[in-house]
Amino acid sequence: QVQLVESGGGLVQPGGSLRLSCAVSGSIFSINAMGWYRQAPGKQRELVAVITRGGDTNYADSVKGRFTISRDNARNTVYLQMNSLKPEDTAVYYCNRDPALISVNVHYFPWGQGTQVTVSS
Repeated sequence: QVQLVESGGGLVQPGGSLRLSCAVSGSIFSINAMGWYRQAPGKQRELVAVITRGGDTNYADSVKGRFTISRDNARNTVYLQMNSLKPEDTAVYYCNRDPALISVNVHYFPWGQGTQVTVSS
């Protein structure tokens, strides 16, 4: 059973930075494209960034140029460096498989508890 453990969230002022980490149990990490998602209160979960197993990345327009996704296959960990944070980035952040992988036969991993990011002065 794959487990996802997100960490690194907190309270930060607008313009500040945070680095989120997602530790993934199991050796299958290295063969999966991974993504960071977020869910703000009263809103649906949205995809923020994706990284392939080869290191190619893609970002939502709302975070492009401010967020950077990376991965360390040796540590089974995916990161999200968030700079120039805005109040609208406030959400619970989660990691999971790239949604492009999801099909009848390929499912999301069980969701972790997420990590809260609050951007406020």
